[in-house]
Amino acid sequence: MINPNTKTRTILSVLLLAICLIANAQNTNTIKGQVNDESGQPIAGASVYAKNQSTGQTSATQTDSLGIFTYRNLPAGGPYSFVISHVGFQTQTISGYTIKADADISLLIKLKAVENGLNEIIVTGRAGALNRTKLQTSYSVTSIGYNALSLQAPTSVTESLKSVPGFWVEATGGEASGNIRARGVPVDGFGSIQLLEDGVPVQHDPALGYLNADQAFRFDETIQSIEVVRGGPSSVFYSNAPAGAVNFIPRAVGEKTEGIFKLSLGGDNLLREDVWLGAPLGDGWKVSTGGFFRTESGVRDPGFTGNHGGQIRVNVGKSWEKSSFSVDFKQMNDNVVFYTDMPMTYNSKGKIVAVSGFDGHYGAIAGPETERMNMIQGDSTQYHFDNTLGTSVNRSQVTIKFQTEFADNWILKNSLRFDNMQTQRNGVYALNLLTADSFYKAQSALLLQAPGAQQLGFQYATSGTTFNNAGQNGNGMVIQGGLRGITMPMTEIINDLHLSHVFVAGSTKHDFNLGYYYAHFNQNFSRFSSKVYMDVQNNSRLLNIVATDGSGNVVKTFSNNGVSQYGYEWADANGEQTTNALYASDEWQITHAFRLDGGLRYESAQTDGVVEQSKTVNLGTYATSAISTGTGVWQGYNKHWNYTTWTVGADYQLSDDMGLFGRYTSAARIPGFGTYYTNVSATAVIQTMGLGELGFKYARRLFSFYGTGFWTKYNNVGFTNEVSTLNGFTQVNAYANTKTYGLELEGSLYPVKWFDITAIATLQHGVYEGLVAETVTGGALTQAYNYDGNRLIRVPRASFRVVPGFNLFGDRLRLQSAIEYEGKRYTDVANSQILPAYTKVDVDAQVKLTREISIFGVIDNLTNSLGLTEGNPRQGEIQSAAAGQYIFLARPLLGRSFKISFRYKF
Repeated sequence: MINPNTKTRTILSVLLLAICLIANAQNTNTIKGQVNDESGQPIAGASVYAKNQSTGQTSATQTDSLGIFTYRNLPAGGPYSFVISHVGFQTQTISGYTIKADADISLLIKLKAVENGLNEIIVTGRAGALNRTKLQTSYSVTSIGYNALSLQAPTSVTESLKSVPGFWVEATGGEASGNIRARGVPVDGFGSIQLLEDGVPVQHDPALGYLNADQAFRFDETIQSIEVVRGGPSSVFYSNAPAGAVNFIPRAVGEKTEGIFKLSLGGDNLLREDVWLGAPLGDGWKVSTGGFFRTESGVRDPGFTGNHGGQIRVNVGKSWEKSSFSVDFKQMNDNVVFYTDMPMTYNSKGKIVAVSGFDGHYGAIAGPETERMNMIQGDSTQYHFDNTLGTSVNRSQVTIKFQTEFADNWILKNSLRFDNMQTQRNGVYALNLLTADSFYKAQSALLLQAPGAQQLGFQYATSGTTFNNAGQNGNGMVIQGGLRGITMPMTEIINDLHLSHVFVAGSTKHDFNLGYYYAHFNQNFSRFSSKVYMDVQNNSRLLNIVATDGSGNVVKTFSNNGVSQYGYEWADANGEQTTNALYASDEWQITHAFRLDGGLRYESAQTDGVVEQSKTVNLGTYATSAISTGTGVWQGYNKHWNYTTWTVGADYQLSDDMGLFGRYTSAARIPGFGTYYTNVSATAVIQTMGLGELGFKYARRLFSFYGTGFWTKYNNVGFTNEVSTLNGFTQVNAYANTKTYGLELEGSLYPVKWFDITAIATLQHGVYEGLVAETVTGGALTQAYNYDGNRLIRVPRASFRVVPGFNLFGDRLRLQSAIEYEGKRYTDVANSQILPAYTKVDVDAQVKLTREISIFGVIDNLTNSLGLTEGNPRQGEIQSAAAGQYIFLARPLLGRSFKISFRYKF
């Protein structure tokens, strides 16, 4: 028997279902619309809010990748209003729509772009599906467009980043091997930021010892723009990016055939051709190709062609419906000269100048006599040193990208990069600078090896001419140098897969992302170096150490063709590293004006390899008496590291042209292959960072301003205090914490059509915390010293860059001048050796002959400033052994140079 209550519930359920079906049948309306910009291009991710003005009921949705939105079965009645908004565009409201139960309404909405610099779409530092503009980002970002890059005409990665606040950049070493320090982080090279190309790391670890990422990348016309994230969420989306990320964005093919050809000529025998061509092929297919080739002596002429080579790339892609696919191949075969430190001193007014006989603006210690040499190895074979190679990179790179929206607001993206790279890094390094008389005094014990000799001397290795101790070359000085050759072949694969989903929850919206990152590389590392003595002049010449009798006759020659010690450095190692990372992020749009976002990354790294142990052999002569070589015994290592980084941020739009943001990030840099490739017993620690920032953004047609206050806490930063002496090296390792407070300012003013001015400034105060290390005096280790509270090395408290510009003759002529100021810095942790403040002035010009043809001119270092960018790191970076010396080694700015380029663009 059926329970009456059950029967009643069944009847009620059937009635309720019938009522719902009837209601549904009576209300089957559809409101569909498309949101485009003024050019007719769809706007993806635009927010659409529907509101019943009578009842106050609201409903929210958004446009898909085609700019389309759909409402189904809105309650009949009204009138309804629709509010359509997207950052970077003016919000539009349409109203007066009364919706019937069976209505079928189609809407076409065009949004007008906000006329300020904040509507640029930012793709770096995030992985979501929706577009975000510069105003909407909750972190500090600088975008450098094609026009700015064309005027600036950078020759290297570091040169291209001079206009980024918070970055201290040094490009005085040449086109590669630059240094960047972000927000006071005291790490050279690319140890604190990641270098990206089209959102994918150029190299998983951008600071692999002598293999920095900028060596593997060249800037050319295939690059459209650069985005630079300072701090922010970089460490969640990229490995080895605790203090930021730099993304070089390639040029995209449009809906018609386009091309660029550029010819550049320079005063240092520069001849360079750049080209790019892109075309649509139909049915969604597009193809582009481009690259460059150049030859150049170099601003500091080494006596041979210092820079020579180029690269070529081909990209083929197809788009269909809501998907796209592309394959990009790039081949680089390039050689660039590497500049090391120069002999410097003080004039009678206390101003830093080059020593007499050496040109501090254009001189180089490398020259024809050190261009190519055969160096004897420990097994009596010869190592062929070729300095014309400089930093030689032969790199093949393939990048495959795929994206699809497989369901509404579900987007899957994958980026795969494979590269095979052969790198040879050769250079002539200045180790010590001293007078010849000082050398004779320090090495007087050599006379015991030459019976009958009464004094030491130098002779030119190629001519036998006696070196004049009192005033040879106007200075009577010699350089102990190192000829260093490093070979580093590497194969690497990187893959980044992430899934994004945008969904509406009530009146709020989420842009959620889940990703998996994988990287694996194999690398070999070998090094062989020899010591030489050279005189002090442009293109220094080799000297032999000799012992002479009372009549000046040579009793014994110690050097061998200028080499005083073969094999003072030797290394041979190989290894691999595998990295796996999972990351997730969410951007939660709570209101039209307010958004929270957060992210998390778990990363695990496994590195293993072997290092051949070394020994010293004596082959019977002075120059071959202490050659480092391998023992044939290999020692292995296998290390595993993991860490979790996270970030949380907020963004609030005060208006369409004004916003506030704040963020805190806990980041880290995990040790890897670069820690162990020469020392399996190395002590490695995870370097952690805490980064906070608060920022304000404002931009109108006449004026824009961006200000960011930041705080950086860096834990366990490592130092190696290596001091070169005439007879060897001393080395001390130390770890410390640092703390930096700073302010980054960026602004532009456009008061009249024919004049504008932009400026950036960085003010920061960074100090060491808890650093106690042994000092080095005269090559010997002494007592421990407390450096707590000392200023960070090579980080200025104040730096400025101001660029006034003039647009003349109906915008046919653009003239601008970049005026840079770098404040006082220190070469060492002890703050014992000062790098004085300096000012540098550049001049840029563009003449538009026709719509397609332009001429560009650049004068770099107009005033020939001799500002120093670094001291001699081989004299110690904890306590410089060169502190207080009247003559010293340092690297100044490159001398005044000019370049003119002719560009045809169609």
